[in-house]
Amino acid sequence: MAIHKVAKVSEIPNGTGKSFDFDGNNIAIFNLDDKLVAIDNVCKHKGGSLGDGELDGNTVTCPLHGWQYNVTNGECLTNPNIKLDMISNIPPTYKEKYAIASNLEIYRQQMIEMEDKFSQLLKRLPTSNETPGLLDDLSYVGTTSGLTFLKIGWLPEVEKEFYTELPIKIEVVGSYHEFGEFVGKVAQLPRIVSLHDFTIQTLGDGELTFSVVAKTYRYEGGSKK
Repeated sequence: MAIHKVAKVSEIPNGTGKSFDFDGNNIAIFNLDDKLVAIDNVCKHKGGSLGDGELDGNTVTCPLHGWQYNVTNGECLTNPNIKLDMISNIPPTYKEKYAIASNLEIYRQQMIEMEDKFSQLLKRLPTSNETPGLLDDLSYVGTTSGLTFLKIGWLPEVEKEFYTELPIKIEVVGSYHEFGEFVGKVAQLPRIVSLHDFTIQTLGDGELTFSVVAKTYRYEGGSKK
């Protein structure tokens, strides 16, 4: 389905209306407290443009001869036997296009924000040249937290649809306080590293063995075939 831009919300200030030609239909769109409503733009009396009329609350007055309509339901206040088409009475494809077009600027802004956040996250993923250095980074934050390493090394990569997990098996000895300090320092690393599958065993003398899997990630840039 093609998307047609009708108007920016900013083009229709609150308490005003504007007429548009859209897919062969002449419609009037009104802004009621930042809620947009649409009706047939042509007055049933002499064909005046209601989008150019004065809006007072929910009532628009035709600029030609003063006929009035309720823009929320299309009812003619001047002649109760007359009623204009509302957006809900216009064909479904038209209604869908109107809904998309009226929110297009919001969608664009959301997409820009999402792309910016995604770009920032990608910058926090390690490059292929930086990946080997993560072992050194984890060893450093562990030893500076007071932990003794029993094991640290890469596990097999796990391929997902758009990225690959790069898990690292870590076993250390220390106290709760030291392990807590280690977890805090890992969270402060410039590259994304998450910790999973914690296990704790008591050794005695207040020391504990901690086993954990640290994961970093590699973005694949698209779906895997």
